[in-house]
Amino acid sequence: MSDALVLVPPFTMETAKAKVRKAEDGWNSRNPAQVSLAYTVDSKWRNRAEFVNGREEIVAFLTGKWEREQEYRLIKELWGFKENRMAVRFCYEWHDAEGQWFRSYGNELWEFDEVGLMRVRHASINDLAIAEGDRLFFWPQGPRPVDHAGLSELGL
Repeated sequence: MSDALVLVPPFTMETAKAKVRKAEDGWNSRNPAQVSLAYTVDSKWRNRAEFVNGREEIVAFLTGKWEREQEYRLIKELWGFKENRMAVRFCYEWHDAEGQWFRSYGNELWEFDEVGLMRVRHASINDLAIAEGDRLFFWPQGPRPVDHAGLSELGL
């Protein structure tokens, strides 16, 4: 991804893919305060059956999420886009406090403001318990390496 890309709507295929990867890298940082800066101050979320409004609630939500979802590693993939909206599919692996591993599958609908901050996020997510031996995401904590397979390449 080129640092010179301007990641604001209306998106092109190149900027949409770069925006998705930037979001993935942010979430893989597991830094709630940093991640919240990608959203408008009054951003509206639906995450599963939970509703989150604004950056302060985003930080609280993500803090709790990453306390529960340990060793979290995420891959996102662009599904489609038009003007200031995107559809994204994703998958992440994590384990709970008892050591049970999960692979969570989901879809997100995103809407951005004119400066590229996300103002609306709708996420539908399903969790599948997996054996530790069935894990596919093994990179060190942080952004996924550029040479690591994406969802399509992994058959997910």
